[in-house]
Amino acid sequence: MANNQRPTWQAVVLLVLVMTLVLGAVISPIAYGAVLKQGSRGSDVSTMQNKLKRWGYYYGSVDGIFGAQTLNAVKYFQRKNGLTADGIVGSKTASALGMKLSGATNSQGVTSSDLYLLACCIYGEARGESYTGKVAVGAVVMNRIRSSSFPNTISGVIYQKGAFTCVDDGQINLGTNSECQKAAQDALNGWDPTGGAIYYFNPNTATSAWIWSRPQLTTIGKHIFCA
Repeated sequence: MANNQRPTWQAVVLLVLVMTLVLGAVISPIAYGAVLKQGSRGSDVSTMQNKLKRWGYYYGSVDGIFGAQTLNAVKYFQRKNGLTADGIVGSKTASALGMKLSGATNSQGVTSSDLYLLACCIYGEARGESYTGKVAVGAVVMNRIRSSSFPNTISGVIYQKGAFTCVDDGQINLGTNSECQKAAQDALNGWDPTGGAIYYFNPNTATSAWIWSRPQLTTIGKHIFCA
């Protein structure tokens, strides 16, 4: 039976608040909170990296990006200090580090579907390559996003006409695996084995004279990476 009683203004306000919270949780790709974990970026991460480096736990760059190397350093620090070695810097680990967290965001506001698409692209393009070679392909996608010459989203870059062979031949639809997913996360977190490449090609199969004319930065596995 339908209820014809009109809602009070208090009920309307409550409903609006509930809907706002629900929608925010569903559509917002950025999660805020006083915790640092893989994918976090910012000054808190830089401070943590500085401390870990000074104490001999971390040997990477102090770049404010919580990548795989920072994760391993955090776990090492946690194990040495009797903490749960989960790689997540919450209040207990922060206190042991002698720092107070101001808050952190996840990596670049990228959604889980974006990350999965990037992993699928890596699988389609480089599943036979080394782990570094897989990350390198993901890094090219991320470098294109930062370039004004390309679309500024993961899906826009990957599905740009003629950009990736795996899209043209349908291998983008094969799915992915755990290693490619990890490589996608590392690329998203800032690991770039290519040195800033925005193109790559296989010299054994490339037929374009144009791609051979691009400045070559490095070779990883079967791919030459270019600027």
